[in-house]
Amino acid sequence: MSQIFHEIEKKIITSLQNNPIQTPEKLEKSTNLSPDQIRRGIEWLKLKDLAIVNESQTSNISLGKNGLESFHKGLPERRLLELLKNESKNLQELQKELGSVFGPAMGLARKNNWVDTDDDKVILKNYLTELPGEKTLKQIGENKISKNEVDVNDLSNILKRPDFVVEDIIKIKEISLTENAKSIEITHDLSGAIDVESKVPGVFVARTHPLKDTIDEIREIFVTLGFTEVIGEFTQPSFWNFDALFTPQDHPARELQDTFYLDGISAKKIGTVEQIRKISESHKKNWRYYWDINEARKMVLRTHTTCVTIKHLAETKPDESRIFSLGRVFRNEKVSYKHLVEFNQIEGVVVGKNATLRDLMGIQREFYRRIGITKIKFWPTFFPYTEPSLQTMVYNDRLGKWVELFGMGIFRPEVTKPLGITKPVLAWGGGIERIAMLKYGLDDVREFYNNNLSWLRSVTKCQ
Repeated sequence: MSQIFHEIEKKIITSLQNNPIQTPEKLEKSTNLSPDQIRRGIEWLKLKDLAIVNESQTSNISLGKNGLESFHKGLPERRLLELLKNESKNLQELQKELGSVFGPAMGLARKNNWVDTDDDKVILKNYLTELPGEKTLKQIGENKISKNEVDVNDLSNILKRPDFVVEDIIKIKEISLTENAKSIEITHDLSGAIDVESKVPGVFVARTHPLKDTIDEIREIFVTLGFTEVIGEFTQPSFWNFDALFTPQDHPARELQDTFYLDGISAKKIGTVEQIRKISESHKKNWRYYWDINEARKMVLRTHTTCVTIKHLAETKPDESRIFSLGRVFRNEKVSYKHLVEFNQIEGVVVGKNATLRDLMGIQREFYRRIGITKIKFWPTFFPYTEPSLQTMVYNDRLGKWVELFGMGIFRPEVTKPLGITKPVLAWGGGIERIAMLKYGLDDVREFYNNNLSWLRSVTKCQ
């Protein structure tokens, strides 16, 4: 059966068939679509397994204020060596000549055994024609160049000096089609004429489930807010589901009455050697117990989608990122009016150098506003892998009271540092069924799965 495409998808597919690899910016120009339309179209095609998104980054470097001064006047240590090249000088003379850079220049010269002191005299011992870092200064000059163009070892000599080198990280996202999409024939009827004899796809009158409508709406909101969806497996090693999130191996949540384990199945590879070593050290140091790698290998049905996002962050180590994960999770709980053993969860993550808790609250407010919830407040709470942590409370007009919804916070250093994630990570998540209950005025989450046709017909529309 032929696929039906939105006009946005058609334009993107056609453009990529003509030019196989493009950035979102190039697609905007080639399709005349807005950035928001491009983001949505790419996500739709990804979900249909028709588009591939490859992300990479490159670094450009230029000289900062102190770097430019050293480029024109010479490194502080170079200026010191030049003053001593023909004769020894006393400390007072050198301080007067070099001013504020005297201290750093003398420190480096002594450390590298280039100079010696005799009472208040400074004596040149070793004159170098090229000092560490000078080659890089000359290469960069007053330009901005790729970091790959310079000698990494020589660059390291000035990289840590304050305001010497400015590094500009550029993220590159490239879109291409899968093999299935390359052969798709896209037709654009611009004339308005209709071929009444052409074959059309079969139409099956049906209604989309209200929970599916809610999931689609939430996905659309996050995409329009600039987030990218990451997808992971339902089954996960305990390493990513628990250990990487700083959950101790004797925590009650890991017991059989709370988690579904896959009987007799263990993961052969759970992470890199470095990841396993650092996470085990973090557990041993902070929880003070013996960390068992066999426990980390046990396979579980994921209890949350955080295992997907934390693994993605560990593999990519982004300086800045906006991602979300949406899908089914599993908890070994007693079924009740507010609990299920299988439900849907949404989780978002923002990574950024200057990301703060205030930013997180702002994102949450905007999300709830778009979903139609306006009465919101935040309460301090505790979660195992975030600190500080907040609980979102929303007001239910029908019940006349505040109810809990999403949990949120900033990942603890014990979670991020062992995985090499250096920037603050804002995270939040919660059950989608709870939002759907508010939206459709339900008091029992089981109503979504009871197949009550009269209720379903009353809240859904024909598609």
